[in-house]
Amino acid sequence: MEISLEKTVMGTTVGEWIARAPVIRDVIEKNEVLWLNEGVLPFEKAMHSSELGREDVADASRRLSRFAAYFKKVFPETKKDGGLLESPLARISKMQAALDKKYGEAIPGELLIKLDSHLAVSGSIKARGGIYEVLYVAEQIAMKEGGLTEADDYAVLADEKYKKIFSKYSIAVGSTGNLGLSIGIISAALGFRVTVHMSADARAWKKALLRAHGVTVKEYESDYSVAVENGRRAAQGDPFCHFVDDENSRTLFLGYAVAAERLKAQLDALGIEISKQMPLYVYLPCGVGGGPGGVAFGLKLLFGDNVHCFFAEPTESCCMMLGLATGLHNAVSVADFGVGNRTIADGLAVGRASGFVGRQMLPFMDGSYSVSDERMSALLKMLADEEGIKLEPSALAGMFGPVMLAKKLGALPRGYHLVWATGGGMVPAEEYEKYYNEGAAACKRF
Repeated sequence: MEISLEKTVMGTTVGEWIARAPVIRDVIEKNEVLWLNEGVLPFEKAMHSSELGREDVADASRRLSRFAAYFKKVFPETKKDGGLLESPLARISKMQAALDKKYGEAIPGELLIKLDSHLAVSGSIKARGGIYEVLYVAEQIAMKEGGLTEADDYAVLADEKYKKIFSKYSIAVGSTGNLGLSIGIISAALGFRVTVHMSADARAWKKALLRAHGVTVKEYESDYSVAVENGRRAAQGDPFCHFVDDENSRTLFLGYAVAAERLKAQLDALGIEISKQMPLYVYLPCGVGGGPGGVAFGLKLLFGDNVHCFFAEPTESCCMMLGLATGLHNAVSVADFGVGNRTIADGLAVGRASGFVGRQMLPFMDGSYSVSDERMSALLKMLADEEGIKLEPSALAGMFGPVMLAKKLGALPRGYHLVWATGGGMVPAEEYEKYYNEGAAACKRF
């Protein structure tokens, strides 16, 4: 360990924390580990403590439907989905066979992938929550200043009248990359002035793409939390600036939660029925927590105790696992336990989890696990070779979930195992080639 067992974190020594939650030793040593949540509750009981419910998610779904006409007009690539931002669901039987062979852990049932990496507009899961929050703000302003009503054709929001109204306002966000892309692209399209505060580990191509859309990018030689704090501080006191707070936003969370009803329709189309006998296991790459937490909450609303959700994090940045296991949530960071938060999975390079998401989702989540950078790289190459699917490294965090669960339980339960692929659809070809080559080297070891 690089940290003294006598060091105190929130008034308790590291050694005492390890005694309370042994998984902390693995976090400190940066081991790949699966933590099963002993605090998970039956769905109906968990809902008693929930701050949000079905009507909150239904309201978000209706709002996204109202904006469908706008998206069809401004982003023609959404026409095939009726103006809704939605991604494919696919069976990946070749990857399932390759995982079985490589790791010796049979996956009973089917392995599926939800390709949020291929969402329209910004090519990542952040196109759900990030874009939704901007739409929420835009609708409020348009109703207040432009006379918009819910009965109107929202395609009018592309007119110069509304762009002029929105141009008086600004949107700001702190991001490691993908959230900034989503917020920047949609905000600029609507006519808002946009500033994205980005951490040093954000990819250069993402910063360049934002600037090409007319977005102001401010860079910080530090991690995600510093970028968020600077963005929040810059927006304070400005009544014409809305700060998208990824750490605390219920609006973001609800935008992500709508994904569940869309997934249900896709499962139905494939003839897949989720039941007690054939439950759904979902593996969700996790940074600060809003995206995976929102999706998991939506899935629990639909499938109750027949769905089991797991957060997936880099070994260098497993802040959600740490927050859940200690019960401290955002009061603790990986740095408190000597972990550096340095990972190739830039979208997951977060040292301190959302306290709101941690507290909201603790009764609902079955667990959390960590994956090494090398493992994500190796899985990236495997998926490209077996299925022809190209993702960014962070999107592969979910792929190791079935293997981790099988190793922990001795054998994997029968059911449907769904990997949520969170990003990679906009990665430049030359950048992806680097990812693939790194994966080829990692495959020899992982």
